Amino acid sequence: MSSPAPSLSDLVVERVGFGIFVLDRDMNVLMWNRFMQDHSGLSAEQVVGKSLFTHFPELPRVWLSRKIESVFQLGSFAFSSWEQRPYLFKFDHDRPITGGVDYMQQDCTFMPLTRDREVVAVCVTISDVTHVSIVQREREEAVAKLQEYADRDGLTGIANRRYFEARLQDEYTRWQRYGGDMSVLLFDLDHFKKINDQFGHGVGDTVLRVMAQRVAGVVRAQDTFGRFGGEEFALLLPCTPLEDAMRVAEKIRCTIADTPVEVQGTGVPVTASVGGAAARPGLPAYEVLINEADAALYSAKRQGRNRSVALT
Repeated sequence: MSSPAPSLSDLVVERVGFGIFVLDRDMNVLMWNRFMQDHSGLSAEQVVGKSLFTHFPELPRVWLSRKIESVFQLGSFAFSSWEQRPYLFKFDHDRPITGGVDYMQQDCTFMPLTRDREVVAVCVTISDVTHVSIVQREREEAVAKLQEYADRDGLTGIANRRYFEARLQDEYTRWQRYGGDMSVLLFDLDHFKKINDQFGHGVGDTVLRVMAQRVAGVVRAQDTFGRFGGEEFALLLPCTPLEDAMRVAEKIRCTIADTPVEVQGTGVPVTASVGGAAARPGLPAYEVLINEADAALYSAKRQGRNRSVALT
């Protein structure tokens, strides 16, 4: 005797492009469609009638059991996005490995199946959203990269002035609220115009890049080092009194002056003048700190350059 032809609803369940399976309250599998079979490698005959965890012990048992139980108790839909939990089942995906995801990314819907107003089973759907997740990750990475570029000086790769001032404003706000110490150093390369005139702007750019790399190698991770414009640089030192900041200033000055910059077989001597200022009671705005460090910098230049001067 031939088996009855499948109904249209059965055909739909089998052919849809997403996973469908049904669980009872004890987490036993009552239905398992073709999508689940194809991606798990297990047929309905192997899975139906057994606990879901028999063949899938790696599933998040506690989380999934609570999710199913909540649908039984409340009689309402529940959802799980790939952004909350990237996948329920470790299914392979057909996207390029360059997408950066190990398994199929999945959205899950938990739907109560009722009879006489009583939930008798929960239907779970699994949607493959790997492509969506990859596109979103790529978009987020691109936005993060653009933000990073927006915060960086194009020539030297260190923070640009806009980002430096934003960090200074944040640190100034913290200092206003909690007190403590905060210092700023401004420095620029002495007679930089002569370097450009004698060697050319290409060499001048190389000098700026090398100087930035040298200084970046000696400042602390919590400090913010940025290019203020031209050959002028700035360093924000949170939680640092002026005396300690001037020791850093000397370290920077020596780092710059001790070794000429080698460009095309030529040693280009470089020195820097440094000015420092520290936050003090009554400081009206963070811009004043910049102005005071700038005044100290010009004092260093008037005193003969290649030196560090603090505004006291």
